[in-house]
Amino acid sequence: MSDTHGMNVSQLRAFVAVVHEGGFGRAAETLGISQSAVSHAIAALERAVGGPVLHRAGTPSPTALGARILPHARAVASSVAAIAEIAERGRTTRGTVRLAAPPTVCHALMPALVRRWAAEFPEVEVRLFEGEDDEVADWLEAGMVDAAVLVDPEPGRGVEIGTDEFFALVRNDHPFAGESTIDVRDLLDDPLLLSDAGCERHVLRLIGDETRPAHRIRDIDTLLQMVRTGLGVSILPGYSASMLDSALVLVPLRQRVSRRLVLDGPANRPWHPVVSELLQTTGT
Repeated sequence: MSDTHGMNVSQLRAFVAVVHEGGFGRAAETLGISQSAVSHAIAALERAVGGPVLHRAGTPSPTALGARILPHARAVASSVAAIAEIAERGRTTRGTVRLAAPPTVCHALMPALVRRWAAEFPEVEVRLFEGEDDEVADWLEAGMVDAAVLVDPEPGRGVEIGTDEFFALVRNDHPFAGESTIDVRDLLDDPLLLSDAGCERHVLRLIGDETRPAHRIRDIDTLLQMVRTGLGVSILPGYSASMLDSALVLVPLRQRVSRRLVLDGPANRPWHPVVSELLQTTGT
């Protein structure tokens, strides 16, 4: 009677090696174990499957039972070797990656993503650089960083890590602060503070090119402070919520515009080898 619960990978690997190398001695050399250990592994396999798997006279060859088992044993041995290679690559992935992203992405998405990478690639150091949308793209192609979170790149690039919808930004005492949604045209009764750090084209899709903002502000912290002090209202992506205090409120707009956030390497030069590993992990 067979007892396949007693079968293990070492036994199958030994069986494959004996057949492939044509002898117990050469199989032992290939596996890096003693010939006695190979013999014990084959004997244990035969007990597990309930019959001999090798003819031992002369050059070892599979029995009828062994011939049926052999393809499956090879598949198991091959799969285990592949898993070992993947695990070894994962352990040896190391280096420093310079990563750039817009401020709202740095605040809202990157902390969790960097923690995930640190757990999976403990020997990889990620250095985060904060820049506006256009700066981030320029830094990537100029080689100043190794990877970047790009806003609305052409289809097919990188790994999408988020879709970010735009909201009205008002003070918590503004009449619109408690509304479930507002029309962007009603928002324009107040002075509009426009971020020109990369979000401008998305906002103009909402308000139209003919609308004249009261101020154009590049630094998002400055823009938030101006809304906080009552100098106007703004339109910002939803991920900016992580940067707000209780004095500021994001209100959904009836007119919907969003942006795609894509983690990518450079388009016109070879990638840092670790970047490919990080992107593969991010996309799973």
